[in-house]
Amino acid sequence: MKQKTLLATAITAALMLQAWAVSAQDASPAPAQTTDSSAPSAAKAKKLETITVTGSRIRSVDVETAQPIVSMSRKQIEATGLTNVSDVLQRIVSANTPDITPEDTLSSGSSVGGTYTSLRNLGSQRTLVLVNGRRWSTDINGLTDLSTIPTSIIERIEILKDGASSIYGSDAIGGVVNIITRDHYNGAEANVYYGQNQKGDGQQQAYDITFGTSTDKSNTVFTASYRNEDAIWDSKRELTRTGYGPRHPEDGFYTGPWGRVVDPNDKSKSYVINHGATDSSNFANYHLYDPNSNADKYNTNQDMTYRAPSRLKNLFAQERYNLTDNITLHATGSYSERTSSSQLAGYPFQTNGNQIVKISGQNAYNPFPGQDVSFFRRTVEMPRITNSTAKMSHFDVGAEGFFGLGDQEWSWDANYSYSKADINQRTTGNINLVNAAKALGPTAMVDGQVVCANADDRAAGCLPWNILAGPGGTSQAVMNYVNTVEQASAQNTTRDFTANVSGGLFDLPAGTVNLAVGVEHRRLAGSFTPDQFASSGYSTDLASAPTVGKYTANEAYAELDVPLLQGLPGAQELAVNIASRYSHYSNFGSTTNNKYSFRWKPINDLLVRGTYAEGFRAPTLSDLYGGTGQSFETFLDPCDSAYGAASTNPSVAKACSAAGVPANYRQVDASGKQIASNAGGQTPTPFLSGSNAELKPETSTTRTLGLVYSPHFVQGLDFSLDYYNIRIKNTIQSVLASDILNYCYIQNDPSFCGRFTRNSSGVITNLNESLANLGELKTEGYDFSAHYRLPQMTAGQFVVSLDSTYLSKYDITNGPGQPTEGQAGMIAGTNGLFRIRANASLDWSYGNFGATWTVRYYSGLRDVCWDATTECNEPNYTNPWIGTTGASSKGAVAFNDAQFRYKLPWNASFSVGVNNIFNKKGPFYYNVTNAGQGEGPYLPSFDIDRYFYVSYNQKF
Repeated sequence: MKQKTLLATAITAALMLQAWAVSAQDASPAPAQTTDSSAPSAAKAKKLETITVTGSRIRSVDVETAQPIVSMSRKQIEATGLTNVSDVLQRIVSANTPDITPEDTLSSGSSVGGTYTSLRNLGSQRTLVLVNGRRWSTDINGLTDLSTIPTSIIERIEILKDGASSIYGSDAIGGVVNIITRDHYNGAEANVYYGQNQKGDGQQQAYDITFGTSTDKSNTVFTASYRNEDAIWDSKRELTRTGYGPRHPEDGFYTGPWGRVVDPNDKSKSYVINHGATDSSNFANYHLYDPNSNADKYNTNQDMTYRAPSRLKNLFAQERYNLTDNITLHATGSYSERTSSSQLAGYPFQTNGNQIVKISGQNAYNPFPGQDVSFFRRTVEMPRITNSTAKMSHFDVGAEGFFGLGDQEWSWDANYSYSKADINQRTTGNINLVNAAKALGPTAMVDGQVVCANADDRAAGCLPWNILAGPGGTSQAVMNYVNTVEQASAQNTTRDFTANVSGGLFDLPAGTVNLAVGVEHRRLAGSFTPDQFASSGYSTDLASAPTVGKYTANEAYAELDVPLLQGLPGAQELAVNIASRYSHYSNFGSTTNNKYSFRWKPINDLLVRGTYAEGFRAPTLSDLYGGTGQSFETFLDPCDSAYGAASTNPSVAKACSAAGVPANYRQVDASGKQIASNAGGQTPTPFLSGSNAELKPETSTTRTLGLVYSPHFVQGLDFSLDYYNIRIKNTIQSVLASDILNYCYIQNDPSFCGRFTRNSSGVITNLNESLANLGELKTEGYDFSAHYRLPQMTAGQFVVSLDSTYLSKYDITNGPGQPTEGQAGMIAGTNGLFRIRANASLDWSYGNFGATWTVRYYSGLRDVCWDATTECNEPNYTNPWIGTTGASSKGAVAFNDAQFRYKLPWNASFSVGVNNIFNKKGPFYYNVTNAGQGEGPYLPSFDIDRYFYVSYNQKF
């Protein structure tokens, strides 16, 4: 899915490392090198006063840039009370729900188990993640797993909320997250952290120890860390105990564990064995199945994890060595091992979709002797559990330095980095269809025992399965026989070489004209090998084909910064910056992306800034070379005569009829029950999705315009206001089932009608959701922040902060001629497109004491109605692109966090905190459930509970 231009990353890395060396010297006790005869020269110290900032390659003494950048310090990270980098980044108001979260219980694939980030609601694949300016490892889906980066090694995080493809290449459309690791550390420290939810689950533990030494020649940092996050279970709280939440506790029940058999003589009827009965061959032990009752259905949430547990071990080492006054060598090594697991309820095993498996008419447990019968039965005795292990190694080496060119100072760097990730997944709980067919096949009596009739099958371990007997009627030996143990693996490697040089060209009256140029060669290779047995279709697991692919990218860039005016009335500073990057990919060809920006200070207190940036996102290995996969999708069929668009739109009803759909057609869900609301239902048969080797890059344009105001007459006060506008063309997307059906029947586009088939009853039996460069996305909004460090008072030091964002537009067009979907202020799957997000905080410190109070605000969203008369406060609202009527607007929510800290006399510190101190719950959004990720009607970005934590830091 995604490719990334590492060229600029590793370059920034080297320059950044020097920059952070300076800031670390400012923030930490400086080593006693200024009196040493071997100390760096004053000239070099002056050179080191310049730094590079995320989003530029040019070193400067001015950290105010034309790009909107926010930063989270180590102190701010600790104040969140969070130990996972992805969770920390979720607190940024410009961040939104990532593509995959630990709450996505039904997600599958090699990326599941990791944690990710997404900026501007544009997706994790359009957010570039750097570590010390270098691209971190990305998987075949183009996602950067943040769970492999422990918070213990982080000095700060910089977030560039701007397009940056001209500097960093692919993927920097939504923005750039640059994680700066600790550098120039002297001494040792240990940290211990423990937290848990109010319900007693979701415990988090973190332990780390750091050693560092700094001399006039070298700097060494070593960190070892361990983090453990326990599972949160759906069954633990009313909020997640059922599929549609506490307001509809009787909905969302599916196939039950009590055997159901279809009457072979009247297929409109099916019968369920009486609960507790084990003699499945006696028809007298059955009762008629009622699809409108939950009596014979099952609440799958009671067996599922809400948030998957994970464990991370990490070793990190960094070395910098001053070879001469002007040349520094550096090396970084990191090894992480992450384990995670998730659990689903037992498989809803049924003949439908698995026609090779029926109960034989010669099976002793068949209540209709002599006739093969279809059946339904959830194997609750055998929940589906996936354990994932990811091992990630990163190593980089490089050199950097300074030299003079005429009267100008220049810097250079050359870097090589290597990243490798190995992922292994082990899944149990799916059904071996080959063995199940034998276990449900003909039986015989041998020595008074019911056995498999085929002697060869018996010799191979076949045991007859009394599948209709329900829970307790199947022995563990039989379960072992029909169970599958599946193994899948994925691997990706990135090799990257970069070289950069930057410095002054000549002086103008307003300052020095600076230039940065560089080249990059990057090679990315990856593969995913699913379980061969499952891929062959012999398992109830979703089948998928292998993925294998690679590409190389050769790139070159140039960045020019020109100061035009300085120290004049109305122009204390005026400068422009131009950057361009040429990229050639072995799989699709070349692209050039430019960026133009300016910064203007009409007065010293006010900075006006703006950018125009071109960007791109290259298709990922999975986009191009991924094998076909299966998934069970939740959707609303527009031809449904009760809740689909055909029920209210005559033209849609006519289109459905013309396609052969019966006039009284009703959509059924995975349990065979007719859908009962606009929420639709999950398909009983898997749909297909796949790659497309002909994909081209997505392209984007980003425009920003902003103000930064720091009044000189109020020390410590500053404001910023930034406008952004992003347009993405040729978006790579899998066309979802609901969209395909809506475009076919509502928008009358025949190109989508060929993607699915129906049987004579109107039921959709096959649907293809393969990728295409199909759509367009436009978003715009405003960011506002205000920070005020009040003058020192007798009561202590107070700092007030506000960071907010307003989303004015989020428009999606899913293909030429298709209507534009204005989704701002709506719930889109598991992502809330909030109009307003804001964080306000008050920090207080007094001597050894300190405290922080934070309020996190989310505005309300528009959701689907439960039905026309229930949870539908906008019954007359008409969805402009689907045509359905009715909507439900849900209110805003705010979460309050508090932390208290104390510095102990023995060079230690202690903190205790509560997140969501008032135990606030967000609204229920049924579109989240409809997204089919198994999350229930609750946004994963919301706090699910009150959370308590305590931490201890000891310096040595």
